[in-house]
Amino acid sequence: MSETVPTSWLVYCRPGFEYDALSELQHHAALNEVNCVPSYGEGWVSLTHADGEPINDLHRQAAFNKLIFARQSLAALPTLTLSRDDRLTPILEQIKASRWSFEEIWHETPDTNDGKALAGLIKALTRPLESMLKKRGALRRKAGARRLHIFWTAGDRVQLGMSFPGNRSELINGIRRLRSPSRAPSRSTLKLEEAWHEFIPREQWDDRLADNMQAADLGAAPGGWTWQLVQRGMYVYAIDNGPMDKQLMATGQIDHLKEDGFTWEPPQRLDWLVCDIVDKPVRVLAMVERWLTRKWCREAIFNLKLPMKKRWEEVSRCLAMLESSLSQANVSADIACRHLYHDREEVTVHVRLKH
Repeated sequence: MSETVPTSWLVYCRPGFEYDALSELQHHAALNEVNCVPSYGEGWVSLTHADGEPINDLHRQAAFNKLIFARQSLAALPTLTLSRDDRLTPILEQIKASRWSFEEIWHETPDTNDGKALAGLIKALTRPLESMLKKRGALRRKAGARRLHIFWTAGDRVQLGMSFPGNRSELINGIRRLRSPSRAPSRSTLKLEEAWHEFIPREQWDDRLADNMQAADLGAAPGGWTWQLVQRGMYVYAIDNGPMDKQLMATGQIDHLKEDGFTWEPPQRLDWLVCDIVDKPVRVLAMVERWLTRKWCREAIFNLKLPMKKRWEEVSRCLAMLESSLSQANVSADIACRHLYHDREEVTVHVRLKH
C-alpha cells in the first residue's frame, strides 16, 4: 500500500465566516508561495496543495495562534466517503496508509445543527475504533502528543486530520463554552471572560488580572464587562452616558462617569483598558491607538465590529494600522486578534505593552 500524505490544511470556523477564514488561509499560502485549491462547507474551509505535496510546512508556518478566524488548524488527509454498512474499515485503512501514530482521538463536527445530530453515531463508533487502532499500534501512549481529529461533515463523509502540540486549539471543535453568570448585567460579559482565557495564560491571571488594579471600561453600560473586572477585584472607571446596573454599582468599586468614551482621558496610568463600543472599526482603533501610544494603560482588550463583506480585509487593515501607529510612536507591544466563540460580527484584539 502506498503512503497517504496530508495534502490539505483544514480549519474550523464560525458558520457564516467561511469566506473570511478562506481568505486568511489563502493569504498565508500566497506568503509562502504554495499553490492551493480551496474548498469549504458550512463551518469549515480547507486548502489542498495543488501538486499533491504534503501541506505540513504551510500548516506549521501559519501558526495557529496567529490565525484570526480559525477555531482549529489541522494537516488533513483526503476526504473519505463511507459505506453506511461499514464506516470503520475505510478510516482504519487510511490511517494505516498514512503511517500516523497519535496519543488520542477527537471526533468533531461543524458547529451546525446537522453536525450536532451526528453525536449518536459518533458515540457508537468511538470505542470500537479506539480498540482497533490500539491493536494496530496507531493509538499509543507516547506519540509526541499528536492528536487525531476525525471531522464528520455527514454520517457517510469524514476527513482525518492531525494536530500538533503548540500549534492547535486544545478545545473540542475549537470552542470554549462558558457558563453565563446569573448576576452579570448582560451576556456580553462572556466576551471578556473568553478573551482572558484566550490571551492570558491561566497561571498569569493572579499577576495580570490582580486585585486592586485599576481599569477603564469604555462604553460600559449596563456593565457586562465591568462586572468581570469587579469580580477580579479591580477598581473601574465605567465610561458611558447610559445607566449602569444598580447591583453592580453597589459594590463600591466603580466610578461611573457619564462621558464620551472616545474623548475621556484617565486621571493616571491604568492597568487595563477594555472597550466593546459599537462603532466603525477605524474610529474605535483611533481611540485605542491614542491610549496605547500615550501609554495610558498597560494592557487593552477591545472589539472591532466588522462589516458583512470583506471582514478579513478590514481586520487585516486595522491591525496593520495599529502596528504602524505603535511603531511610529516607538511603543513596543504584543498584539493578538481572534474571532472568539462568543463574538458575533466582530473580532477581539488584545494588546500588551512590553514596558
